Amino acid sequence: MAESSVEFGDGTKCVHGGHGDPRPGAPLAPGPVFAAPYHLGGPEADFYGRAGNPSWRALETAIGELDGGECVLLPSGMAAISAVLRCVLRAGDSLLVPGDGYYATRQFVQEELAELSLRVREIPTAGPWPEDVFDGVRLVLLETPSNPGLDVCDIAELARRAHRAGALVAVDNTTATPLGQRPLELGADIALASDTKALTGHSDVLLGHVSTADGALAQRLRRARTLSGAIPGPFETWLAHRSLGTLDLRLARQASNAAELVAALLEHPAVTGLRWPGLPGDPAHRLASAQMRRWGGVFSFELADADAVAEFVHRSELVVAATSFGGLHSTVDRRAQHGDPVSPGFVRFSTGCEDASDLVTDVLAALS
Repeated sequence: MAESSVEFGDGTKCVHGGHGDPRPGAPLAPGPVFAAPYHLGGPEADFYGRAGNPSWRALETAIGELDGGECVLLPSGMAAISAVLRCVLRAGDSLLVPGDGYYATRQFVQEELAELSLRVREIPTAGPWPEDVFDGVRLVLLETPSNPGLDVCDIAELARRAHRAGALVAVDNTTATPLGQRPLELGADIALASDTKALTGHSDVLLGHVSTADGALAQRLRRARTLSGAIPGPFETWLAHRSLGTLDLRLARQASNAAELVAALLEHPAVTGLRWPGLPGDPAHRLASAQMRRWGGVFSFELADADAVAEFVHRSELVVAATSFGGLHSTVDRRAQHGDPVSPGFVRFSTGCEDASDLVTDVLAALS
């Protein structure tokens, strides 16, 4: 796609991003490039498959345009998080992480970075955020909306405070996606995500990325990717790029399905603790409305206990139990089984792209 002064919409960017300039006889869409060595040439040319691949650059261009920064592709969301932590932190640094965010992030810090003797502080996404919370901190990792609780924090305000204290700010944007929220525009230094979830959206690819407006940091991340060998496969990258084209459509359908399901469950006697940032009465709604560009398809609620969740899944014809989210199929995940600090009956529900009327009918029947 040739350069243009026009600011295209989300759907157009998703469809055309990373496809390059059209040439007569060239394929309409880029395919995967399978190569270990390349023909040696100039200093900018690819020379070895661990250091570069045209498939990576095509998808990085597309995602970077959506994020508003320079994108570095990694083979999973945890690879993206770990690359940021290892590139930014040094022995003895202070790190702030969400106490209610993705559990594996905290496990990685505690187990894999133990040799750095980091000073780690855990803060819930919704706070409180005291005046001195960023003093002496090297890196602040936020996750908003949080997974699985769907709480929200003020990215712009926290980034301003963190920067005044000399800290960098990274935001895990997995739940929102670049279409739902742009952390870099809100003042964050880094946006990262597990693209395994909604961005690729077909439950068949593991992938992650880091985006930043800091070119030097992007270069450090690329060098770390090359030296560590934590590289994405070209076929998985191509699948992700192909799937990205429908992200705008999938998110719109998932969000509308979530809205209808949430409305149907709001007064259901078996359901408590219903949370969705798009719900006007939700504690996160006001702040989410100010910084999010659209709602997502993930919401949460509680049933009586683990047996009630199992019975709900057993009775449903459309909803399956799975531990990811953002895919075409509607899924539930009972998060207590993974160690999240939630009740045994807590459910993270990810709406798929089924017909809303079918979903509502099925879910209500399964709960009755």
